[in-house]
Amino acid sequence: MAHLEMHQFICREDNYGLLVHDHKSGATASIDAPDAAEIERQLKKRGWQLTHIFTTHHHGDHVEGNEALKEQFGCVIVGPKAEADRIPGIRVEVSGGESFNWTGREVKVFACPGHTKGHIAYHIPSEYSLFAADTLFSLGCGRVFEGTMEEMYHSVNQFRDLSPSTYVYCGHEYTLSNAKFALSVEPGNRMLQQRAAVVTQLRQDGKMTCPTTIGEELKTNPFLRTDSPEIRRNLKMEAASDAEVFAELRRRKDNFK
Repeated sequence: MAHLEMHQFICREDNYGLLVHDHKSGATASIDAPDAAEIERQLKKRGWQLTHIFTTHHHGDHVEGNEALKEQFGCVIVGPKAEADRIPGIRVEVSGGESFNWTGREVKVFACPGHTKGHIAYHIPSEYSLFAADTLFSLGCGRVFEGTMEEMYHSVNQFRDLSPSTYVYCGHEYTLSNAKFALSVEPGNRMLQQRAAVVTQLRQDGKMTCPTTIGEELKTNPFLRTDSPEIRRNLKMEAASDAEVFAELRRRKDNFK
């Protein structure tokens, strides 16, 4: 089976748009719908027809385009059952632990409470692709708005079990600011230093920094490195639990300039 084509682009101010296309069937899914007009433009450029929207959570910058795109293309909107009453146009409701078939491929659903209570992520194992939206970012993680720090810790860390080769597609282009924070808590991490330099150059050139991979994140993302002796020393939390270190990192990131 041929691989799916992933087309990623920036829309709004810093949202990532992502179209996933199967050349054999012609099916195309948009991961969330931050900007209907831009998604329509990107589809038109490629001659693709939108058949599905995979919604991750109810925030406006992820669902704003749902109704317009559904009206234009008649696409099927899939989304979190726990937030169905807040997902415009939802037709198929899914929950963490479930899976469904799309273009002959298994799509697994992860429950990711924290950023919102019902946030979910989609994983297509055959494509080594995770659509994490606002749970896991390149070198960071999402803010905790509706859930608890403990929930967000578990939501982020469940992805550790995926193959290191898994591509991570995020909801926003936040990597440069995340890199600066990561260096503030683990400045001695050589791989992080090197990655931060690459990220800085990419952004200076106006280029995207995603997708990343699980392997890269395990080596450089502080929210997946709560066992790092250097991070623990810098936080003065050598004896704390991983979840406690995670919560302190998230609190510090919230106030980081």
